[in-house]
Amino acid sequence: MTAAEKAFLIPSAAGRRRAAWCALWLLLASLVLLVLGIAVGSTGLESLVHMGDDPVARQIVWDIRLPRTLGAWLAGALLGLAGAVAQGLFRNPLADPYLLGSASGAALGGAVAMAMFGVSPVAAQWMARIGITGMAFLGAAGAVVLTLVLAKGVQHTLRLLLAGVIVGVVLGALRDLVELASPDILQAMQAFILGSTAFVGWIACALMGAAWALCALLAWVLARALDGLTLGESTAASLGLPLGPMRAGLVAAMALATGTAVAQTGLIAFVGLAAPHLVRSMVRVTHERHILLSSLMGAVLLLAADILARWMLAPQELPVGVLTAALGGTYLLWLMHRRTAHGGGL
Repeated sequence: MTAAEKAFLIPSAAGRRRAAWCALWLLLASLVLLVLGIAVGSTGLESLVHMGDDPVARQIVWDIRLPRTLGAWLAGALLGLAGAVAQGLFRNPLADPYLLGSASGAALGGAVAMAMFGVSPVAAQWMARIGITGMAFLGAAGAVVLTLVLAKGVQHTLRLLLAGVIVGVVLGALRDLVELASPDILQAMQAFILGSTAFVGWIACALMGAAWALCALLAWVLARALDGLTLGESTAASLGLPLGPMRAGLVAAMALATGTAVAQTGLIAFVGLAAPHLVRSMVRVTHERHILLSSLMGAVLLLAADILARWMLAPQELPVGVLTAALGGTYLLWLMHRRTAHGGGL
C-alpha cells in the first residue's frame, strides 16, 4: 500500500476532531429541532402549554406530534445512511438510495395493497394484517431481490446499477397499470408518492429505530470496503478485502434502510442524495465516520423540512417530499454551478 493510500484509509487526528465536532453540532441541531417539532402543529403552542391539565392537548403532543417528529428524524437518518452507502458503493456522487428499484417496488406494493382492500372479505382481512406499510416494505425488498437476480449478484457495480434502473422503470409501469385499474386509489397514492410523515406512530418509530441500529452497525463494520473501492477495484482487492460478501452486506444495509423509510413515509426525494454532499463539504473522513455523519445530516434535513412543511401553510401543510425536492434540487444546482465555475466536477 502506498503512502497516499494509507493517508486516505487512516484518518488524521485533525480529521477525527472535525468529525467529532460535526457530530456534536448535528446532535445539538437534532435536539433543538425535536423540541421545535413538538411545538409546531395546527393548534400551535396552545397544546404544548396546556398539556399538563388538558387530556386532549396531552394526546396531541404525545400521540401525534412526538412520534411524528421522532419518525421524521429516523426516516431522514435511514435515508442519509443509505445515500452514503449508495454513493460509496457505486463510486458516484449522484447515486441515491432509490437506485436499486426500492422506491418503485414500495410504490407498487402500496398500490396493490390499496387496490386489494374491499375486493373480497378474505383479501381485506389478509391485507389488514399486513397493512399498506408492510406491503410497501415487501415491494421494496422484492424490487431489490429482482435487481440482484438480474445483475447476477453484486460483483459488477455497473450491471447492478443498470438492473436497478430497469427494475425501477418496469415496476413503475406496473404501478401505473394498478392505478388505472383502480382509479379510486389515485388520491391516496399521490400522498404516498409525494411523501408525508403525518401518519407515523410509535410502532413505526420502533421499526425505523431498530432498522437504523441494524443498518448503521452493518454499514460501519463494512465501511472499509467503501474506502477500498474509492481507491479502485484493483487496489481494494490488493488490500485483501473480500469485496463480494462485503458488497452484499452493504447492499442489504442500503435496501433495508431505504425500504423501511419508504414504507413508513412514502417517497421523499433528495435527502439521501444531499446529506452525504453536505457532510463532504464540511469534513473529509473515512466511510466509517462519513456514513454516521451522513445519517445524522439526513435526520436533521428531513426533520427541518417536516417542521417547515407544517409551519408554512398552517393549519394546512405541504407534503414534505415536495419541499425536500425543491430545496434539495436547488442546493444541487447551486453545487453544480459552483463546482463548474471552479473547474471541478460534482
